[in-house]
Amino acid sequence: MDHDEAVRLQAAVKYVLGELPQAERDSFEEHYFDCRECGMDVKAAAAFVENGRQVLRAEAVEVAAGRKAESKGGWLFWLRPAFAAPALLVLLAVIGYQNLITFPKIKSEAPAARAQVFNSFSLVGTNVRGGGSEEAVKVQVQKNETLALDFDFLPTRPFDHYMCQLQDEAGRVVLQTGIPAEKANREVHLLVPNGLERPGKYRVLVAGDPGTKASWVAANEVSRLNFVVDFHP
Repeated sequence: MDHDEAVRLQAAVKYVLGELPQAERDSFEEHYFDCRECGMDVKAAAAFVENGRQVLRAEAVEVAAGRKAESKGGWLFWLRPAFAAPALLVLLAVIGYQNLITFPKIKSEAPAARAQVFNSFSLVGTNVRGGGSEEAVKVQVQKNETLALDFDFLPTRPFDHYMCQLQDEAGRVVLQTGIPAEKANREVHLLVPNGLERPGKYRVLVAGDPGTKASWVAANEVSRLNFVVDFHP
C-alpha cells in the first residue's frame, strides 16, 4: 500500500477502529512503519477514539443515576443533554480528525502537537532475556490508555518478514502486528491503540515469518524485550 492509497481508503481511521480487512491491515502496517505522516495520522485517530471513550465513560455514571427517574419521559429522553453532550463531543472529535487529515495547511501547521497526543516509552536498553542484573524498564500508564513502545529492532536472524507480539506475563497475546524486513536494525514504534487491561510483566516478541503469511512461528523467534507496567494511582 502506498501513501495515496492509504489516504484514499482513510486507512488510519479504519485501522484504529479495527475495520480494515486482514490483507489491507497487513499492507497498511508495512506502509505506516516507514511513513511519518501516516504514523501521526494513526496516533491522532487513536487519541480521538480514546478521548471519545473517556467522555462516554464519564457520562455513564451520571446517566445511570438519572435513568430511572427520566425513563417516563418517552423517546425524547434520549435527546436530553446527558446523552446529547457525549454524542456531540464524539462527533466533533471525528470531524476534527477528518479536518486534520483533509486540509494540508492544518497538517503542516500542527505536526508537533499531533505527535504528542499520547505517551511513548523507550525500551532501548531493556534486558532482552530477563536473566541478567539489568533493571527492567518500567512503563506507567492509565488502564486502557493508548501508548507506543519504541525499541531498536535487532533480529538475530534475517527473514523476509517478521511478526511482532505483545504478550502479558501469562503468555496471552495482547497485540500482534507485522514488521517489514526493511525495519531490521532500525528503531520500531509499536502502537498499542487500546492500551492494557492489567499491570504486571510484559514482553515484546518478534519472530521470522517465512513467506509473509502473517503467521506466528515461535521457533523463529529473533528478538525479545521485557518490561513492567504500572498503572497510575
